[in-house]
Amino acid sequence: MSSQPRLIHFCQPEKRPFIATHPVPVTRLLLPALVVCLLASEPAHSGDFSLLSLSIRARVSNATTLGAAQPEEADAYDLSAHFATPWLNKVKSGWKIGSQLTASAGLLQSAGEDALTVSLIPEITVHSTGGGFVFDAGAGFALISRYTLGTQDYGGPFQFALTLGASLPVGKRWGLGYRFLHYSDAGINGDDTTGADFHMVEISYRF
Repeated sequence: MSSQPRLIHFCQPEKRPFIATHPVPVTRLLLPALVVCLLASEPAHSGDFSLLSLSIRARVSNATTLGAAQPEEADAYDLSAHFATPWLNKVKSGWKIGSQLTASAGLLQSAGEDALTVSLIPEITVHSTGGGFVFDAGAGFALISRYTLGTQDYGGPFQFALTLGASLPVGKRWGLGYRFLHYSDAGINGDDTTGADFHMVEISYRF
């Protein structure tokens, strides 16, 4: 009985589309989304999640307020949008206690290097019912595209963000105020990282 020759079939592997493995910076994805949100929002005086104001902010001092002293001087500039939220709305003794959500995108410069920043911070606001003095404070998060600037190591792209501010009206629509902003990784990336404190002047336009 003669044996038949055995045929061996070689299967050609299926071709798959090439997928880039280089990570895309998070801020490159979030900045267009933030711009879209700003363009899509309709300014309003009331209503859930309505746009309250836009602000331009610039650093005037790096004096250390929280945590260790910063090894590098830094400049910070950003554009922020403030949205009314339905989470808190009370009036007591001529003062209104409310809440807002602040989204920002900006530039951090230090030691000849630049980093893009975005942040999202829920805040509690206190202001007079006549629309004069406004105080706010909040805690949220921020992302930075470059977390080592010169000798200062922020620890990672994710940062916790603390802020407080106060402003006074200048005319009918404009406001001028002070803003304190703190970035820190809260030690989640080790003990050798350093946060940043920014004392900023803030110019706002109220809708």
